[in-house]
Amino acid sequence: MTHPIAVLLHNIRSAHNVGAIFRTSDAAGVSRIFLSGYTPTPLDRFKRPQKEIAKTALGAETFVPWEYAKTTSSLIGRLKREGFRIVGVEQDARSKDYRSFTMRQPTVFIFGNEVRGLSVSLRKECDELIQIPMVGKKESLNVATSAGIILFSAIR
Repeated sequence: MTHPIAVLLHNIRSAHNVGAIFRTSDAAGVSRIFLSGYTPTPLDRFKRPQKEIAKTALGAETFVPWEYAKTTSSLIGRLKREGFRIVGVEQDARSKDYRSFTMRQPTVFIFGNEVRGLSVSLRKECDELIQIPMVGKKESLNVATSAGIILFSAIR
């Protein structure tokens, strides 16, 4: 069963993180994954499987629908016209605790670069920003871990 949830991965460096998010997305019933910027895709430019993604996705990359877009602007515009709410996952003054987020319409969750997160311009394109509160000394989680928390929280 798929949910009215999609994921957008923008400028993710690690193919292992991409594969892990494919696997988690499958488990959570995500309908589609969008990849943008320099995020690696399941198939290289010669249409050969990317071994690092396949290693962590364990096959999910072959049946979770995905699409690549070089930039996010036109993609986000299209998704908004299709009725999706765009929710960025990022620490920001505008962000609210993910536990208070309620899905009321089809939603795209955007996850960004492992070090820099989502750019200010990409945050401005989001309808809403949510974050996972940190209580330890570290200020962030691995992007694949964050995706798991957010996606399973959204389908509860």
